Amino acid sequence: MAKPSSSYVCQSCGASFSKWSGRCEACGEWNSIVEEKPLSSGPAKKSLGAKRGATMVLSDLAANEVPPPRTTSGMEELDRVLGGGLVPASAVLVGGDPGIGKSTLLLQAAARFARQGVKTIYVSGEEASAQVRMRAQRLGLADAPVQLAAETNLRDILTTLETERPGLAIIDSIQTMWADNVDSAPGSVSQVRAAAHELVSFAKKRGVAVILVGHVTKEGQIAGPRVVEHMVDTVLYFEGERGHQFRILRAVKNRFGPADEIGVFEMTGGGLAEVGNPSALFLSDREEAAPGSCVFAGIEGTRPVLVEFQALVSPSTLSQPRRSVLGWDAGRLAMILAVLEARCGIPFAGLDVYLNVAGGLRVSEPAADLAVAAALLSAREDAALPREAVVFGEISLSGALRPVGQTENRLKEAEKLGFTTAIIPDRSKAGGKGGLSVRSYPDLAGFVGDMFGAG
Repeated sequence: MAKPSSSYVCQSCGASFSKWSGRCEACGEWNSIVEEKPLSSGPAKKSLGAKRGATMVLSDLAANEVPPPRTTSGMEELDRVLGGGLVPASAVLVGGDPGIGKSTLLLQAAARFARQGVKTIYVSGEEASAQVRMRAQRLGLADAPVQLAAETNLRDILTTLETERPGLAIIDSIQTMWADNVDSAPGSVSQVRAAAHELVSFAKKRGVAVILVGHVTKEGQIAGPRVVEHMVDTVLYFEGERGHQFRILRAVKNRFGPADEIGVFEMTGGGLAEVGNPSALFLSDREEAAPGSCVFAGIEGTRPVLVEFQALVSPSTLSQPRRSVLGWDAGRLAMILAVLEARCGIPFAGLDVYLNVAGGLRVSEPAADLAVAAALLSAREDAALPREAVVFGEISLSGALRPVGQTENRLKEAEKLGFTTAIIPDRSKAGGKGGLSVRSYPDLAGFVGDMFGAG
């Protein structure tokens, strides 16, 4: 059998090449390409055992092998994002900016799982065991039956996990792990990929749930090759602004539950506290009715969340006015400004535009279009919207307002928080409107004319 040839992989972007070169053609980095030796395929009977290599009819599998139940931690926000709890033999990747609270969250989760009777091992490659214990004491978790280890050698970690056979293993972080059979430095693409592969394989073979911590690059992606995200079952991002106490745990991939589900936490002196009603928290610091403020009824995952859009429009002294956005898509803001000018005759030339989502939450759904347009027009005309009104709807390039999904859930959440008026597109499936006064419009020009007397 011919020996498989080596490949050359860039340690910056993960691009693969058939031969070595001094400069990576994909990302432009110099001296970042390293040779990687492939694993030997070996004899078929030794590589694939009878049980692992044999096929099985799906109906027989469903009858003979009942999937084990999920394990809940007792942290409702974490269990929600995981899809209802932790699945045995699953691999979870948690990413986030440095200092955002990943280690704090997972240490609290480890203590909760351990108190539920799950044998838990917390392996830190960045801190000594004494440092982890100090943090646990500060969080009031010193009495939790969690086993601690400080190690970066992957072989020693796998040997320990094989001996202890825990129900949950937390690796903090995957970038610090070092496999002695890979000729590259810890944190490189080769090491991260090899370590993640070994840990995920161990999780599947031994039925151990593994949670990996991953650092995030300047571009906001988990450092290392994207193949790591494809290896694991669930990818969670821990988001938040340093100036805000709110933290968002968002599922961007989940094989065992809904993606785009979020869990909301609040950073306190005693660690991360769960937020059961995020809408009330995001609107708690809301001021009296002011120009440029608009409340949007959005959907994050499976639950409605109300947030406040804040806009500021001011004359610009620059040849090209500023367009600054926090918490929303800058390209979609440009589209809405173009629709307001082309379909409603309201120009924003010569005006600086600033848009912010209060509380540090990032909104991505198109249903926020109408709320953004309302906030911009309110700031431009210096006219406040009704304080007890929520707005949502998608804007098309023709200026028409399109209905959005889960309208009933949005309206119920708004009514629960004391709002009395809802501004939505025509043809929306509002169902039972309850005590809300619903005002619907077919297009953006009708909304502008009714609310601001223009267009």
